[in-house]
Amino acid sequence: MTEFRRTKIVATLGPASESPEVLDQLIKAGVNVVRLNFSHGSPEDHQNRANLVRDAARNNGVCVGILADMQGPKIRCGKFKTGKTMLTPGQKFILDGAMSLDDGDDERVGLTYKELVSDVVPGARLLLNDGLLVMDVDDVIGQEIHCTVIVGGVLSNNKGINRAGGGLSAAALTDKDKEDIKTACAIGVDYIAISFPRNGADMDYARSLVEAEGSSAGLVAKVERAEAVESGNLESIMESSNAVMVARGDLGVEIGDAAVPPVQKRMLRMAPKYNTPVIVATQMMESMCENPIPTRAEVNDVANAVIDGTDAIMLSGETAAGKYPVEAVNAMHRTCIETEKQHIMPSTQTRDPHFPPHSIDECIARQAMEVSNFMDIKAIAAFTQSGNTALYMSRHISPVPIYALTPMGETAGKVTLYRNVIPKPVSGNYSETDAPVATREALSVMLHDELVDEKDMVIMTLGTPMGKAGATNTLKVVTVGDCIRNC
Repeated sequence: MTEFRRTKIVATLGPASESPEVLDQLIKAGVNVVRLNFSHGSPEDHQNRANLVRDAARNNGVCVGILADMQGPKIRCGKFKTGKTMLTPGQKFILDGAMSLDDGDDERVGLTYKELVSDVVPGARLLLNDGLLVMDVDDVIGQEIHCTVIVGGVLSNNKGINRAGGGLSAAALTDKDKEDIKTACAIGVDYIAISFPRNGADMDYARSLVEAEGSSAGLVAKVERAEAVESGNLESIMESSNAVMVARGDLGVEIGDAAVPPVQKRMLRMAPKYNTPVIVATQMMESMCENPIPTRAEVNDVANAVIDGTDAIMLSGETAAGKYPVEAVNAMHRTCIETEKQHIMPSTQTRDPHFPPHSIDECIARQAMEVSNFMDIKAIAAFTQSGNTALYMSRHISPVPIYALTPMGETAGKVTLYRNVIPKPVSGNYSETDAPVATREALSVMLHDELVDEKDMVIMTLGTPMGKAGATNTLKVVTVGDCIRNC
């Protein structure tokens, strides 16, 4: 069993990690949520990978969440006949919306997003391959975008295209995404990540598609457009999402790399107001795609996200295609553990939500965290149907672990993303008169699993009648052994 870590780790599944053997090692190393990248693979591939994740989690006796990441309107160039071309500064080059996607040459290449010709004007700056290549638009003639290369280099097949400063009109959900949402719902994933939302309305539309499939999957907004971080838009995205991701790759290309750190910190400061978990992603351990240890800068990047109070940190290529997927998870785990030892409680500026509670269960959750800070509490045991009580608790500052006791499999999957929360499945056959029975059984399980000792004090929160979402209305402080014998 890995040492208890408050910050969650999301790992992307791919060729380097999808074997049962490696996946088992990843979960043993401490992965809490597995990301399925829907930019690659068929529905059958995604179903098979989800099955592998669930089998590995079951074999290790833990709950592991599954996040399905939609591709979104990723704007790419087509392919080259020779696989690539070399661009030099001052060279003229054409992005051709009418050209076949397979016939690129040294003078022009096709476009996957034909509407790009309507989104740019002379003087616009285009950034290709995550900003490694730069072109300025000279003219737009029919379906051709005539450019001058400013920063050259190798341009190879299917590289991404961004417009500096944003402003592309592509909708957040493509036809492919809509079909992939159906697949993700059928698989029963815990979260669906929506790429390139511009505002809360994009997230509301995505939710309507998910609900139409009869799914309760949580929605993660990937903040990666310049428009998304504009005043008003970011707030509406947080209101309309179950979690947000600081997707620093495309975001950095659109707003500039120097602007990303302040945006990341701004999002972490905002999140408590909206009870919104945050995932920090992109290049966190990038060098470990090739090397067995991270750079000191990468360790600092992870540690700073932990200190600022992120719920989760994410590995992408490091675990999907890198040479050292398990080592990357271990490096993240070590960094989180050491940082949390020195900074058990995140900065009050980023995590302490000075906002009035919106419901009775949120008020109970807040009082539980307050009590945990002033008494010698070993653990918090929160009975929850929806996961909301555990979510509200996780927004607050406390070194005390929170166990989400739930009979709902989908709720156990959701809370895997919440900072400082450990899902703990329990029986769901409790009636209004069974609260004492539920309490005794839950504490007995925690004692058996060596999460607590008989003399430990534990905070219990529950609702009466039990089994109703949003009904948490009771807080008790109990001694484990006494309660097991006398409750």
